[in-house]
This record gives sequence, C-alpha cells and structure tokens, in this order.
Amino acid sequence: MEITNNNYAKVYQRSLTEPEAFWAEQAREIPWIKAPSKILTQDERDVWRWFVDGELNSCFVALDQHVEQGRGEQTALIYDSPVTNTVEQYSYEELRDWTARVAGGLRELGVEKGDVVIIYMPMIPEAVMAILACARIGAVHSVVFGGFAANELANRIDDSKAKLILTSSCGIEPGRIVEYQPLINEAVKIAKHKPDVSVFFQRDQKKIELIENQIDWNDFVKDVEPAECEIMDSND
Repeated sequence: MEITNNNYAKVYQRSLTEPEAFWAEQAREIPWIKAPSKILTQDERDVWRWFVDGELNSCFVALDQHVEQGRGEQTALIYDSPVTNTVEQYSYEELRDWTARVAGGLRELGVEKGDVVIIYMPMIPEAVMAILACARIGAVHSVVFGGFAANELANRIDDSKAKLILTSSCGIEPGRIVEYQPLINEAVKIAKHKPDVSVFFQRDQKKIELIENQIDWNDFVKDVEPAECEIMDSND
C-alpha cells in the first residue's frame, strides 16, 4: 500500500497490530536472493529477529537492482564539495562498476567475508564506494571519522582487529588541509594489532610518498577482477 498523509495513521496502526503480516508485505519489495519464510521469530536467547532465513546483499539492493531494472543511467550519487569547488555525479551503473572494482581490490588484498575494513576517509565519492564494496563482499566496514587523532584511530584498530585501512592523503577543511598519513603512521605504530596494509586515495591537494605496507588507490583498483555480490544472511 502506498503511504500518504491521508492514510499514514491507518498504515502505522496496522504495523503495530499486525506486525508480521504488515512487514511480510513490505519485504516483498526487497530484491531477496532467497526470500524469507519467517518474518519475526525469537532466538534461543529470546531475542527477536526479523527475516532470519532470508538472504540478500545490501550492495545489490543499493546499486545492482537499479541497473538491472533499467535505471542504470539515473543519478545515484551527487558529490558537491564547496571547499574544493567540485561537483560530480555518478549514475547507478558507474557507481556499481567502481564499487565492484574496489571490492575486487579488497579481495586481491585477502579480505574475505567477515573481515573488518577500517574506512578513514573524507566525504568523497571513494568513501561511498569503499562502504558499498565492503557490503558487496561481506566484509564489515568500520567507518572512523577522517582526521581523528592517532590514539583514537589506534583504539578502533585494536577493537576491530581490522584487516586493512582504506584512507586518503588528506582531508580538506576551510582554510586548512588535514594530512592523514602522519595520523595513520602513528596509529599503526601505537596499535597492538597491525593491519596488513593501508590504501591511500591521493587527492590533488596533497600528494604523498608511500612507505612500507601502504599502496596507492589507483594501483589498488587497477586490473582487478570486479567482485560479484556475496550471499549474506538477512541479519548480517
């Protein structure tokens, strides 16, 4: 049922009085890999779970389904950065293809389903690609605010036991450039757990010389096999 201002109260009330029937109907709008036969159940710890036997991939839901349904040329992402005077647009097809390459790069570096990837990036399109790429292959993304102090980043590295870090050469704020590499270097030095590698997207405003266990984003996505979507349980 389409929700409008006129029927919202009725629809909302039904979601409370008939939750399983209501959400079963809503779930039919989702492009499942395997549609769930169970809507709302309790596990052995009496925790309520939704759609426990369903399978899907959230990257497919966000990107691939739109391409497959003929909306690939429609705009999926608008990047508007006043501090760099940059405006870019990505269609669903473009964003899917870039995301699949990033996901392929992660697999080339040994990231598997269930591994944690720290994303320590500014708000650039590549950050969106990184998040969706993790979802695409079933990795867990841990987004850390770009420019966080080295000690705070080190804490998150240790807590998550991250396989690797996706990052950038810098963040840009009004009147200043925040260099990420020194923060990454110090965080990795402090952390007890050592990520395998850090991948740096080089921004025009700050080019850097990479050191051991650091690779360039362009090399990371070059000549890789684009990754297909991993089958995930609905509660993943």
